[in-house]
Amino acid sequence: MIDRGLVSVSIRRQCELVGLSRSSLYYQPAGESEENLLLMRLIDRQYTRTPFYGWPRMTAYLRREGYEVNPKRVRRLMTLTGLQAIYPKRKTSVATPGHKQYPYLLRGLRIDRPCQVWSSDITYVPLRGGFMYLVAIMDWFSRYVLAWQLSNTLDGLFCRVALRQALERGVPAIFNTDQGAQFTAEEFTSILEGAGVRISMDGRGRAMDNVFVERLWRTVKYEHIYLMDYAQVPELEAGLHGYFQFYNQERPHQSLGYRTPAEVHHA
Repeated sequence: MIDRGLVSVSIRRQCELVGLSRSSLYYQPAGESEENLLLMRLIDRQYTRTPFYGWPRMTAYLRREGYEVNPKRVRRLMTLTGLQAIYPKRKTSVATPGHKQYPYLLRGLRIDRPCQVWSSDITYVPLRGGFMYLVAIMDWFSRYVLAWQLSNTLDGLFCRVALRQALERGVPAIFNTDQGAQFTAEEFTSILEGAGVRISMDGRGRAMDNVFVERLWRTVKYEHIYLMDYAQVPELEAGLHGYFQFYNQERPHQSLGYRTPAEVHHA
């Protein structure tokens, strides 16, 4: 479906039109050393177990595991993987400079139906020779994963592709994210505003705002990604496609009365 020789429409635009992440068309491994990639995988696994670890504790953990790392290196790798300790911080609501700020709309709100609140987040996904970023959009009430996309960069396009795919399934009353640059960018928020969706943004470091997506990341990594140890992007993409189908259609959730997200979402 993608014509690399087409001059009038760029590859980026072609991928956007067909709802395809450019990462699945071509992938260049991230420019990190083998040692740094190993450290990033260790950091990601430990963070999934202990999301309250910041760079000081993570540095101590890696040193106990026998890796001679300094705090500056660990901080850089945690920033690269998009990880930060979950705890209240000062000035947590400072948005990306130049991006519009939106209020937090979920405080005290009773969420009792599908398509009332959607949320989105990005996580780091390790590969044997590199890494990717994964974005997902989830319905809070049913835990149903409406859309997801992979990317080897944080340029924001893959988030917009996932959003457009999700909106083909319905329109929420509220869309909640953190204040990451991908979600505060006008290219992203204008899609929501054009669909009549109210935008809610939490402060950086708030432990409970996107808790359901954080639990999704823990589930996906422990039940699939860490077990499969993917080496190539096409394998990862195909594997996630199968896993998210299983997650939505077959995996019962205790919090849903052991029903599946699909059963609750489409009830």
